[in-house]
Amino acid sequence: MPAPNQRVSEYILVEKIGAGSFGEVWKAHHHVWTDRLVAIKIPIDPQYVRNLQREGAAIHGLHHPNIVRALGFDPYADPPYLAMEYVPGSSLRPLIKRREISPAQTVDLMKQVLRGLGYAHDQGMVHRDVKPENILIHEQCGSDGYGGEGCVKVTDFGLGKAATSTAVGSILYSASVHGAGAAEIAGTLDYMAPEQRGGGEIDKRADLYACGVVLYELLTGERPAGTDLPSDINPKSPKWLDEVFKRSYSRLDKRYASAQEFIAALEAGAGGRLPPVPNVPPIPNIGMPTGGNVPPPVPVMDRTACPHCRQAVAGDDNFCMHCGVQLVTHVRRCQKCGAYPDPRDRYCILCGEGLA
Repeated sequence: MPAPNQRVSEYILVEKIGAGSFGEVWKAHHHVWTDRLVAIKIPIDPQYVRNLQREGAAIHGLHHPNIVRALGFDPYADPPYLAMEYVPGSSLRPLIKRREISPAQTVDLMKQVLRGLGYAHDQGMVHRDVKPENILIHEQCGSDGYGGEGCVKVTDFGLGKAATSTAVGSILYSASVHGAGAAEIAGTLDYMAPEQRGGGEIDKRADLYACGVVLYELLTGERPAGTDLPSDINPKSPKWLDEVFKRSYSRLDKRYASAQEFIAALEAGAGGRLPPVPNVPPIPNIGMPTGGNVPPPVPVMDRTACPHCRQAVAGDDNFCMHCGVQLVTHVRRCQKCGAYPDPRDRYCILCGEGLA
């Protein structure tokens, strides 16, 4: 087992700073440049060496301010190791638990996560395990804010693969779901897109789904459940972030197509403009509210604006997310969990119930 002052290749271990089911992470000094701190990942299970090899190969060529940089890698050393950039601070998880991040800070933080992932996607890499534990926050960010370059860094590309690959088996390749890592695996599943949980082919949009879950947690302190939107749980969360979350946490064909598109929606909302609305087919029977001074109806061909408040809506929304007006004559709901399914869905995306 690794121990303080142990030499691992050209590094001297200082203290353990993290541990998982299959490996440990140590802070270490480079033995030539003793003032240079690095993070060393060392497997404690022989099967984890395969994961280490994958991660080393995945991040070796990734050079971006929002991705933890690889510095050295030898899967055949004794012990095998991966040396990485040391990020003083913590993961995102403690900040979520303490509920100390405002909606404005959430936007800045998520933009950095998405920039790092967008760069990885452009290099043909899908992370496949985006979650708060794999997002590192530099200790200086508490005072300087979350907008500075390199403040937020994505790490742990151990499950990363080339884009468009099949999925869920990789989560389990080095341990049984009944073993010591079962709880960690179960937590990871909460961030997996439906197509990923089902073992289907995935692409970069699976990472964007996971970012939607992280966005929801930052705004509410909870993971998504049922039909509650962020502003339903946290009144300080603006309504426009509900729309951003909905698009990220949606079926594959309605999700953001790229990290850049996700960032554009965050920037548009933060700047007082409405996030881009997906180009979806219109639905029939848009109803008008009764009573009061109601503006003239929007032309039938325009299904991107609410007929009452004229704010932008998606073509298949049941309700306007800005003024609450019902947009359809008959609201379709899942009888089991109460969700509002897409008009084209045959099964509820949340609980799997068959729909009439």
